[in-house]
Amino acid sequence: MTAVDAGREGCCMVVTTAPSREEAEGLAEGILSNRLAACVQMTEVRSFFLWEGELQREPETLLLIKTTDAAYRRLEEYIRQFHSYEVPEIIRLPVTGGLEGYLDWVRGVTVRPSEGG
Repeated sequence: MTAVDAGREGCCMVVTTAPSREEAEGLAEGILSNRLAACVQMTEVRSFFLWEGELQREPETLLLIKTTDAAYRRLEEYIRQFHSYEVPEIIRLPVTGGLEGYLDWVRGVTVRPSEGG
């Protein structure tokens, strides 16, 4: 039986990138202080992508954000508001399984929309 089957709130992981470590840390601190997620991990990456028809090669900081399905919309709004990119990468990945104790922790730390925050 999955967490959804058991009536538990679902979890997801959100992926985004930032152009600098400083911006990534600012996003992470804001996300966590607003309890929009339970955990943000980051690592340096080199991204290759097409933007306005041109091949780009840029150093970026990748953020992996653990949150709940209920908090996703507010998290997306926060990233869009405080991100410097015109079109930031915001990808939501469903969590279909995991250590139930960890997922319970994510649910407990992340504020539900009805709780404010």
